[in-house]
Amino acid sequence: MRARIPWRKRLLVRLLFASVLIAACSVAATAWLAVTTTTSALEEEQGQDLAADNKILAQLSGYAADHPDWTGVRHTVRALAAQTGRRIALTSADRTLIADSAAPGTALPPRPAAAIDPLHTDTYTESGAQLSGIDPRVVGPYRLTAKERGQLDMVAEKERYCYNTYGIPTTVAHTPSGRPYLVDDDGTDTAGFRAVGCGGALDDSVTMVKKGIDGATRTETKALATLTTLVRPCLQGKDLDLEGPLYLTYDRTGRNPVTGGFLITAKKAARDQAQTDQIAKNCITSARRTQLEPYAAPAAELFLGLGDQSVPRFDMSRANKAKIVGAAGLVLAFTVAVTAVVATRLVRPLRALTVAVRQPPELHVRAPVRTRDETGLLAEAFNDLTERRERLEEQRKAMVSDIAHELRSPLTNIRGWLEVTRDGVVDPDPALLASLHEEALLLQRIIDDLQDLAAADAGTLRMHREPVRAADLFDQVAAAHRVAADAAGVTLLTDVDGTAWLHADPVRMRQALGNLVSNAIRHTPADGTVTLAARRDGDEVVLTVADTGKGIAPDDLPHVFERFWRAEKSRSRRTGGSGLGLPIVRHLVAAHDGTVEAASEPGKGAEFTLRLPAAEAPADVS
Repeated sequence: MRARIPWRKRLLVRLLFASVLIAACSVAATAWLAVTTTTSALEEEQGQDLAADNKILAQLSGYAADHPDWTGVRHTVRALAAQTGRRIALTSADRTLIADSAAPGTALPPRPAAAIDPLHTDTYTESGAQLSGIDPRVVGPYRLTAKERGQLDMVAEKERYCYNTYGIPTTVAHTPSGRPYLVDDDGTDTAGFRAVGCGGALDDSVTMVKKGIDGATRTETKALATLTTLVRPCLQGKDLDLEGPLYLTYDRTGRNPVTGGFLITAKKAARDQAQTDQIAKNCITSARRTQLEPYAAPAAELFLGLGDQSVPRFDMSRANKAKIVGAAGLVLAFTVAVTAVVATRLVRPLRALTVAVRQPPELHVRAPVRTRDETGLLAEAFNDLTERRERLEEQRKAMVSDIAHELRSPLTNIRGWLEVTRDGVVDPDPALLASLHEEALLLQRIIDDLQDLAAADAGTLRMHREPVRAADLFDQVAAAHRVAADAAGVTLLTDVDGTAWLHADPVRMRQALGNLVSNAIRHTPADGTVTLAARRDGDEVVLTVADTGKGIAPDDLPHVFERFWRAEKSRSRRTGGSGLGLPIVRHLVAAHDGTVEAASEPGKGAEFTLRLPAAEAPADVS
């Protein structure tokens, strides 16, 4: 039964306590360092994250403004995720996934960071977006053809040259629709310098509402006509109407040529002009959204995660580095101290056990048991092992003595009779030769028994199993010992169930049963009986050898299967054999996957019971 160790003394509990204590100190030190050294760095990182988020939103809004759907946005999402180190995911309004830089199956953040809708934007900060709520990069039908861009670029170059002659250096820039415009070195539009007279004119092949670089091309005129058609129903529902078609106007920078200039006729004179203008602007904005909707991707929701940059990267000051080094040193020192104390208490009994193990085997040194933890149990187990080794050593010495005794007696007899015969004291008559032969047979039996025990110990005992009828087995054993039984005046009986079959080696089983029968005959007085019985008991066959002899004393019963053990301490040949028969029986039965037991009541005889696995009768046996 295992010894119960108090939980507070268990090695595992102590190690866990030490680990938890060290971990608690480490966590406390880490938390303190995080609070005292990362506040400003996290604020800076948040600013960088906000800039990165704005970049992601601007580029994805630009993609939506330039594509009618989100089909090819996956490459853009992955490129932005690689640049910013953020996880980027796009879903439709009903949360259907469009693109995601994370691995498939990764859960989305709990809420979207922003909505991407180029026709209803309030987050894109480039010029023009805040005026109408429409991303100026959604040009749709206003995109100039290559021919128109080429002709306008020629006019822009002429105007740029003109401005340069007046000492106003300018460069040519382009709107999302491809229309050129001029800016000076500071990025300011040149609309304020038009008074110098540098406005040019295009060829007659391009119809324009206004001449020069600001004139509308055929593409823009056609788009404005469509826009006018879409605006009129809205204005008429407000008792307003347009005087002529919409024309090109510009914001204060001159970079948005498609805001839609207009002249309004009010059907009701008592209406505020500012209110009228606002109604008209709302109608134009609504009509522009309707006109541009087929050219822009549908609204989507943007989800942002930490991606691979979940840990802010920042440079620490010398003071913060000193704090970290100091805290790490204190934690390390504390760890070393706790570990040293715990390790010393754990190693001390192990060292004592090591010293005991290294002692010579003949000393049988025992380790001191000072604790009741796992180490103490190990010391107890070592002491038990030492005691078992001591007992085995004593048994080995006794066995050597017993073997020498068993071999000495027949050898002494043989040597003595041979010497007196050689000296002519006695004649080698048949009786002498028979006696010497009997002693030689005794030596042979002892040697054979020792060989069988050695083979059983080494696991090399050969077995040739086959179906064997228990009745046949008992008949053969009884026939072999009938003469000895008759000579001793002992009746040999058999009581066998004819349906009992064994899967066994018949030779080895006859040897085991023969040893039991010979012992029973030897210890049964005249007019006694020895009974061999066999019966089927479920999946087993039970074989018994019972006698009516004097029996075995209770103190001797546990030792009957030990080698060279005999109840007669005098070791008389008249009352006992070599002491190897019953150990051989035990090994032979174990080799057949069975068991053997001895039971006895002094004065009423002994009974040996063998339990072996049963076998089915062969098909050719009725």
